[in-house]
Amino acid sequence: MLHIVDDEAVVRDSLTWLATSRGIASRAYESAPQLLAHTEAGQFDADGDCVLLDVRMPDMNGVAAFDQMSARGLTQRMPVIFLTGHGDVPMAVDALKRGAFDFFEKPFNDNQLMDRVQEAMTNSRQAGAMAAVHARLATLSAREREVLELILAGKMNKVVADQLGISMRTVEVHRAHIFDKMQVKTAVELAGLLK
Repeated sequence: MLHIVDDEAVVRDSLTWLATSRGIASRAYESAPQLLAHTEAGQFDADGDCVLLDVRMPDMNGVAAFDQMSARGLTQRMPVIFLTGHGDVPMAVDALKRGAFDFFEKPFNDNQLMDRVQEAMTNSRQAGAMAAVHARLATLSAREREVLELILAGKMNKVVADQLGISMRTVEVHRAHIFDKMQVKTAVELAGLLK
């Protein structure tokens, strides 16, 4: 989902049209507080998210909104591309150093902007997939984590049992739980998921 935040209706409309022409779903906001209220729910799109954020707006400027998003840990899942008609090199450099995905000055090249939006959405999807893996890892017990590390090191069940001082049958049970919780069927799949 492309989140478009600009106080000018004509800009919101044109960006919405551009997104639609690329098959990208979008939602437009007149102000940064509207976007921040939407992000309170912490819901992310499975196809990835990206925020096009105008720098100069009444109520709250884009930089302040970006700072709040960063403080809440949202910028990995919702990469921000700044848009401005009043930018300069120091402003762009500062935004990028602070973690913005990109910085475009108005008027911008439509194709270049949409290409970067699609890249940001790809990054968002990847961050979402990693967050899901970390959430699954968090469900493992301490013993399952020990077994997991030894499985990833290529150890056979007998070796794992010997190293941990448990029975081979217990290792098999832990291994089955790990595969189930991590949603994989093989050790190779597990290794690929965690690389």
